[in-house]
Amino acid sequence: MASASFRFLTLAILVIAGTLVFGNHGVSADCKTSIPSLISQCSKYVQVSGPEIPPSQGCCDVMKDLDIPCLCNLVTPEVEKLVSMEKVVFVARTCGLTLEPGMKCGSFTVPPA
Repeated sequence: MASASFRFLTLAILVIAGTLVFGNHGVSADCKTSIPSLISQCSKYVQVSGPEIPPSQGCCDVMKDLDIPCLCNLVTPEVEKLVSMEKVVFVARTCGLTLEPGMKCGSFTVPPA
């Protein structure tokens, strides 16, 4: 489903945006998502630095409730400097979300599984 695909990408966006810019909850309200929950549960799994690590159940639970289309619209070049979109795809797929190959989020294109 496209919704699940966008949810995973949204996670990456929220983690980056939250890590960088969020003390501001405007995006949280706009995208009907809890930025603090997303950051606390998932940020370590999608950071550019460090190895690819399977996400926790808590991270997967948060991701399943994200408004991915809304969050994907927030992916900017600045976000992509902080969040590894490859790791976002890995985390999303590990959490059981279906990501459509070719889907765009920022400048990133989701590869085939």
